[in-house]
Amino acid sequence: MKEIKVNEYWLKLYRQVDTAVEDFAILFDFWKAGDATEEEVKIAFDAAVQLVEEAEFKSTLNKPEDELPAILQINAGAGGTESQDWAEMLLRMYRMYGDKQGWQVTELDYQEGEGAGIKTATLQFDGDFAYGFLKAESGVHRLVRISPFDSNARRHTSFASVFVYPLIDDSIDIQVNPSELEWAFFRSGGSGGQNVNKVETAVRLKHIPSGFIVECQQARTQGENRELALKMLKSRLYEEELRKRQEAINATNAGKKKIEWGSQIRSYVFHPYKMIKDHRTDYEVGNVGPIMDGEIDGFIKAYLMMEKETQ
Repeated sequence: MKEIKVNEYWLKLYRQVDTAVEDFAILFDFWKAGDATEEEVKIAFDAAVQLVEEAEFKSTLNKPEDELPAILQINAGAGGTESQDWAEMLLRMYRMYGDKQGWQVTELDYQEGEGAGIKTATLQFDGDFAYGFLKAESGVHRLVRISPFDSNARRHTSFASVFVYPLIDDSIDIQVNPSELEWAFFRSGGSGGQNVNKVETAVRLKHIPSGFIVECQQARTQGENRELALKMLKSRLYEEELRKRQEAINATNAGKKKIEWGSQIRSYVFHPYKMIKDHRTDYEVGNVGPIMDGEIDGFIKAYLMMEKETQ
């Protein structure tokens, strides 16, 4: 059923492109015969080109893990309130992006900051090729602005890290030795049923060999959170293996632009000028408002097309 769903996705995309190109060809023939206006032909041409480019862009999502749901974790960097506020701004941006994509967005973990913002938060995105799109967002995001928390209105630089990994399903078997797991339980800080803030339903799981730690407080019972935390850990281990493979590929491509995992990927400048620039692709925009409202398709498209060319 999963394979059928993926094939239906590509067939639908192809049929949309095919129809748009055919509509343009027919209108073009009508125009040559004097039965259509130049404006009608141009509209049909632009629509066909847009769909062809969209199909080319989506064709970069050709790895098995691209089809999977995504887990996105945001961590505030050093800097206290400033970075915590910035982390919450990114959380809002990714929520809005997921909503615009028509994906289901679920909050798995949320830890409030001291005074403002968040220390960390984890979201799950369920939808067509969620990981394939969001993998472009892994790395450090830098903000430059006049601080709303500084009484002297000075300019501050804040950092937050974003980490994205695919949520594996039953078709991917990851073996984890129970003796290598370290469990801890605590009271959830979010809203939910009567157990919240009364019993230790939230879960923190550490994988001793890798040092990976995942936290989950989304479900109302400890058992459900344990199950989801283990799934998240296995997904992290799967992503780690994918990263190692990619590093091996990068090592064989000397002279090509190498993407360092976890490096600063994007700068968001709100003062003294307005600009958001991706340092991997050099893609940049001057209108920061729509980006912070979740319209980040341009950055994701530029990254995926660059990755395709590199490969």
